[in-house]
Amino acid sequence: MKQKFDIIIIGSGGGSKLTRPAANLGYKVAIVDQGPLGGTCLNRGCIPSKMLIHTADVMTEINESKRFFIDVKGEVTVDVDALVNYVSHEVDIESQSIKPLYDMHEQISYFSDTAVFRSNYDIQVGDHVITADKIFIAAGARPYIPPINGLADTAYWTSTEALRATELPKTLLIIGGGYIAVELGYYFQAMGVEVTFLVRNRMIKHEDDDVIRLFEEQFSKQYTVIVGRVASQVSYCDNQFCVTLDNGEVLYSDKVLVATGIQPNSDTLNLHHTDIVCDDRGFIQVNDYLETAVKNVYAFGDIIGRYQFRHTANFEGQYLFEHVVKTPSLVAIDYPPVPHAIFSHPQVAGVGLTERECLEQNRAYYCGMNGYKDSAMGMALKSDKDFVKLIFDLKTHALIGAHIIGKEAATMIHMCIMAMNLKATHKDLLTMIYIHPALPEVIRNAVRHARPN
Repeated sequence: MKQKFDIIIIGSGGGSKLTRPAANLGYKVAIVDQGPLGGTCLNRGCIPSKMLIHTADVMTEINESKRFFIDVKGEVTVDVDALVNYVSHEVDIESQSIKPLYDMHEQISYFSDTAVFRSNYDIQVGDHVITADKIFIAAGARPYIPPINGLADTAYWTSTEALRATELPKTLLIIGGGYIAVELGYYFQAMGVEVTFLVRNRMIKHEDDDVIRLFEEQFSKQYTVIVGRVASQVSYCDNQFCVTLDNGEVLYSDKVLVATGIQPNSDTLNLHHTDIVCDDRGFIQVNDYLETAVKNVYAFGDIIGRYQFRHTANFEGQYLFEHVVKTPSLVAIDYPPVPHAIFSHPQVAGVGLTERECLEQNRAYYCGMNGYKDSAMGMALKSDKDFVKLIFDLKTHALIGAHIIGKEAATMIHMCIMAMNLKATHKDLLTMIYIHPALPEVIRNAVRHARPN
């Protein structure tokens, strides 16, 4: 017997922006997710990782305390088992709190299984077949596993296993140099693990080139970083991973963490039974209204591959609620400047265009840079190389890019995000009064150094 709903939502992460809000409007809603509820960010992504990384930040402050004339007596250790169990418990409690909210709502039916399309609008969920007038796909993504010989036969880690590890290895080889790799590498080394990175080309390669150069320089002082090599063979014997590189060199490690990006979960949905179109990497293709090739079937979040952040999935979900569910209207999605941050050491944050992208687009621009050290708070922090870089449009003088590497970068960038949203110009930022001696004076100084040629 086919069950008919007004709305079907696949995925309880970004899908949360639609599920209860739509049900509160009186729509009969089906939410499909095999669990745990809450999606990647809550269960195996940004929330548990940042809880763990906060402890890494504290340990880093302690380990660097002598720079500030503080002598910490005795060995400082972390009870990793207690830390990870605490983080996992908090995450699990939050995840488990979602189902009761569904159960209490008479307009919501929760299906704890995998969604499999049988046709454009019919979906098999376990023993049930459900259909709806509108379907929203927010099924997310999972870690991408590169086709390295022998890797699949080993107990390698992805971020999922790494975030729940209560027993730490002595040595850890991380394959990858993106934000997940460097964040987790920072955490593990702060906990006392000896970390080595194997990076195909550049670390955090999507950042501005000036940020990448300093990041690689700083990171290489703290970790072993092997750049320009790839793994060709992985095996496990005598309680050790053996990783053979493409030049024949062999690396040994207690654990291997694979952090080489993500792949969309579209392959779990049997989309070949539908007219929905994916690109060659499996990301679902959508138009300016987030609608797939099938009318009234929408997709958003990681599975469409535009921006792989929870904050953009939330933005897309809110857009769909406002313009498809609440008040249907043909208003194309209009992304404001999309920011991001990397919670490593040093911390990195950015929004808007990089200088490299300006050059690729033949965009006329000018830049202003300023080091943390050239400010009162930067002097207090003893920050000798961190900086702020601002990019302005040469014609309009509007701020079109901001890139920060250093303390509190993820917080500092919000001033630049607001400036870009308000289309603030060089003059607007120049004529503000900044608190002295607060760290945002570094942004002010970068503004002062930005002059058209």
